[in-house]
Amino acid sequence: MNSRNKKILFTEIALVILIWLVLLITPILFREDNNNPLWRSIANQLEILVPLSVLFLINRFILVPKLLFKRKPGLFIISVLGVILLLTLVSYAYDVNNNKTRPPKEIRADDQMQPPRDNPPPGEAPRPQPPQTGKRQPRPVPPFANFLIFSFLIVGFDTGLRSGLRWIVAENEKVKLEKENVSNQLALLKTQISPHFFMNTLNNIHSLVDTNAEEAKEAIIKLSKMMRYLLYETETEQTTLKKEVEFLESYINLMKLRFSDKVRISLNLPAVIPDASIPPFLFTSFIENAFKHGVSYKSESFITIDLIPGKDRLLFVSKNTKTEKTRMNEFSGIGVENTRKRLDLLYGNEYHLDIIDNEDLYTVNLSIPL
Repeated sequence: MNSRNKKILFTEIALVILIWLVLLITPILFREDNNNPLWRSIANQLEILVPLSVLFLINRFILVPKLLFKRKPGLFIISVLGVILLLTLVSYAYDVNNNKTRPPKEIRADDQMQPPRDNPPPGEAPRPQPPQTGKRQPRPVPPFANFLIFSFLIVGFDTGLRSGLRWIVAENEKVKLEKENVSNQLALLKTQISPHFFMNTLNNIHSLVDTNAEEAKEAIIKLSKMMRYLLYETETEQTTLKKEVEFLESYINLMKLRFSDKVRISLNLPAVIPDASIPPFLFTSFIENAFKHGVSYKSESFITIDLIPGKDRLLFVSKNTKTEKTRMNEFSGIGVENTRKRLDLLYGNEYHLDIIDNEDLYTVNLSIPL
């Protein structure tokens, strides 16, 4: 977490603490009935704050992140109203039960009953009574009603605070990512696909011209599509999943031209590609590393690549054997490290990258949100 995000988090915590201190102290300092002891005023205020804190915690840690931030506003509103209604009923039941068990209030001197009026003797008019100067005390608002009012205020405050600060963090990350993309755009184009790949592919196509002209033509078309994709998609932040799949398929098919049957290359793609967008070239460095370090010209080796879309996530799995040379010199993988930094900027904590480096097998599991 960078320093700017730490400041935002500190501001959020300070605002939350300030609001709760105001809710606790203000009604006590400005209470109307000064005859009640202080502990009674605190106890009365806690009857509201305890269920209010339960509502606050549910909204902050469950409803907002699980529903509102997952783009389910309707379900969020229904859930908030349901929780408020349930806690209001609990507060009402507690208030009713508490009033039954509470001892009757002591009668103050100014609230004592007036003496009964004397019945006038027969034939005399009733004597006028002195006007009553005592005022009827207003009925206090019950705790459950106060809770109902404050619940909407605290939910609105907390939801607005979290949404606003989340937007600020997202804007900061967006600005940071834009600056990073500007400086790395040219480097990304140069490093995503190794120049040796193009030289070897052209040599393979040249050798195919005399032996299999149709396959050579098809290889040239695939290489042309890849070059077009590299030139134009590098300038964009998002590309369709379908285009990325077509690029990976062309790339791997061209790589197959270089190797004999001793190298088993398996590419498993979804039959139905979802209509989703992802940043381009997220998987290229992993695939290029697999071909660079996982292919042996002396013994049998394999490369397996799976792309598995789910409801709201995309799983990329790459497995390859490790050659004797690779076992002696472990993966240095500058491209992999750059991809990891890029994933941090794009997804923060929402992606999962698991690299398993065994003695004979190298596995990459990458899961990103769609």
